[in-house]
Amino acid sequence: MDVDTRLLRYFAAVAQEGNLTRAAERLYVSQPALTKQIKQLENLLGDRLFVRSRAGMALTEPGQALAERVPALLAEWDRTVRETEAAAGRAARVLRVGFLASGANEATQQIIAAFSRCRPDWRVAMRQAAWSDPTAGLTGGAVDVSLLRLPFPGQETLRVEELLTEPRCVALPAAHPLASRDVIPFKELWDEPFVAAPLGTGRWRDYWLATDEREGHPPRIGAVTDQPDDWLNAIANGYGIALAPQSAARFYARPGIVYRPVTGVSPSQVGVAWAPSADANPLVQDFVRCCLDHASPRPAEPG
Repeated sequence: MDVDTRLLRYFAAVAQEGNLTRAAERLYVSQPALTKQIKQLENLLGDRLFVRSRAGMALTEPGQALAERVPALLAEWDRTVRETEAAAGRAARVLRVGFLASGANEATQQIIAAFSRCRPDWRVAMRQAAWSDPTAGLTGGAVDVSLLRLPFPGQETLRVEELLTEPRCVALPAAHPLASRDVIPFKELWDEPFVAAPLGTGRWRDYWLATDEREGHPPRIGAVTDQPDDWLNAIANGYGIALAPQSAARFYARPGIVYRPVTGVSPSQVGVAWAPSADANPLVQDFVRCCLDHASPRPAEPG
């Protein structure tokens, strides 16, 4: 019998959450789709895995037996995939670089060009990640190094060097009453619906909702998106507004959306991050040096 690992991941999420709605939110799928996948797994195994009640999803005896083994099975599979991909990258002389949105802005191309000069026999494979993965594949081992927006969940377990800082602005539908303003105080946006990252991104989502700068005023969520295009569409269609790096006005300009400076929120930072295990990896360290040389602010010259 062959069972798709996706089904096992869905099962594990429901078993851990004990609730279909929370598990569906965590997996970024609809509840009916998740229910269908659980039923498919039960049909494949020939056993009922859950008993559904008002209290949630309770594991049956076969379900409990599976729940005890699935986490280790998936962890081993993920480790195998990471090691295989890493070996393939080394064989092909490819450095895998994860990134979110615009990476290190205009400096990204300069960094890659500098690395190519440093390592002419290697090439960089840029892998853009969804916002549901704020480390852009780094914590899962899908990439060797990442260009990220700070702060992000799990940052304290990785090596991080700050590269650049830029103000945050607000993205608004062009027809929004505040769109004609030159500068908008953040307090005037507190009651607006916001387009947010998925709930499971935790600290990342909170930062882009500026929860620490609302003086206890809870954010209103108008839409949840995981990709830049969906984010832009939600704003343009009037489902909400969003904080964004100032550079978004250059990289994500589109009809129906305006970007305005906003006061009362801290700036956004871009950093390069890598796993502690890559401290001794000369390729990763060469890439980090290229990032620091071409994206970090340079000290002012005396005089």
